[in-house]
Amino acid sequence: MRKLYLPLLILLLFVIIIGGSWLGIINDYWQLVLLFIGINIILTVSLNLINGYMGEFSCGHAGFMAVGAYVSGILTVWLFAEDKVFGPPVLPVAWAIPLFPLALIVGAIAASLVGLLVAIPSFRTRGDYLAIITLAVNYIVKSAIENMEVIGGPRGFVGMKRVMNNMADVFDAPWLLIWTFIAMIAAVLIIRNFMASTLGKGVEAIREDEVAAELMSVNTRRIKVIAFMLSCGLAGLAGGLFAHWPGGYINPGTFTILKSTEIMVMVYLGGMGSISGSIISAIGFTLLLEILRPLGVFKWVVIPLLLVVMMLVRPTGILGNRELTDVFPKLRAFFGYEEESYALASD
Repeated sequence: MRKLYLPLLILLLFVIIIGGSWLGIINDYWQLVLLFIGINIILTVSLNLINGYMGEFSCGHAGFMAVGAYVSGILTVWLFAEDKVFGPPVLPVAWAIPLFPLALIVGAIAASLVGLLVAIPSFRTRGDYLAIITLAVNYIVKSAIENMEVIGGPRGFVGMKRVMNNMADVFDAPWLLIWTFIAMIAAVLIIRNFMASTLGKGVEAIREDEVAAELMSVNTRRIKVIAFMLSCGLAGLAGGLFAHWPGGYINPGTFTILKSTEIMVMVYLGGMGSISGSIISAIGFTLLLEILRPLGVFKWVVIPLLLVVMMLVRPTGILGNRELTDVFPKLRAFFGYEEESYALASD
C-alpha cells in the first residue's frame, strides 16, 4: 500500500498545478517559471548521468538541447501551423494535441543520434577528451544552425506559438505545462530505473575504476555509448519543450556554452550522482534566477559568488552522492523502499 503514496502525491501535485493554471489561480508568469523548472530538472538529471554517475565530463549539453529544440519545433510547425516557409499545415490542427508528444520524441531521437556520432569517436579515448569534443560539438551545432537560412539562421526560428495557440483553440488547457510535467516525471523515472538496472551498475563500475570494470567483463564502451545517447536524448526532449515556450521563438544564440555552463552548475550544485540533488538544485537555481532578475546583468556577478560560497561550505553539493532517502531514512517507507528491501532479503 505504501508504494501508492508516491503516485498519489504526483497525481495530486499534477492536479494542483494544472488545475490552478486552468482556473487562473496560477498566473502566466508562474506558469512560465514552472515550465522552466520542469525543463531544467530534465536537463540536470540527464547531464548528471554522464558527469555524476559515469564520472565523465561533458560540457556541451546545450548543443544536444538545440538539436531537439529545432527538430521538434520545425516538425510541429510543418505539421500543424501556417508558415511562410512550409506553407499550410500538413495535418488537421486537432491532431496537434495527441501527436505533439511524438514530435518531442522525434526531437529526442535526433539528439540521441547526434550523441551517438559524438560518443563513438570520443569514448575511444581516455581522460578529458570528452569535454573537448562536446564543447566543440556545442559550437558546431550552433554554427550549423546559424548558417541554415531556411530555418531563420542567426535570426532564429518562429512559429511554435501558432502551434500552441491552435492546440488551445481545439481545447483550452495549459498543454505545454502538462507535457512538461509528464516529461519531467518520465525523465526522472527513466534515469532512476536505468541506474537500478544492470547497465546502471556498469555505469557506476566505470566511474569507480574503468580498467577494473573491463577486467570484470563489463563492456565499458557499449555502456558509455548507451548512457551518453540516453543523456543526449533527454536533453533533446527538454529542448523540444523549450522550443514551444510562450514566446514561440528559438535562437541559436540561446544554446551557447553559457547555457551548457548553467546546466553543469545545477548538476554540481545538487551533487554528483544524486537525482534528488539535481531536482532540488534545478528548482532552487531557476527560482534564484527569477529572484535576481531585477539586477539585470549583475545577477551573473551575484550568482557565481553564491556558488563559490556554496562550494567552500559544501564542496560535494547539496546532497553529494546521496538521495533524500539517505538523508531522511523515514522517507524510505513513503517511497516503498523498505518493502523492496524486505522482498529482496526474502528471496
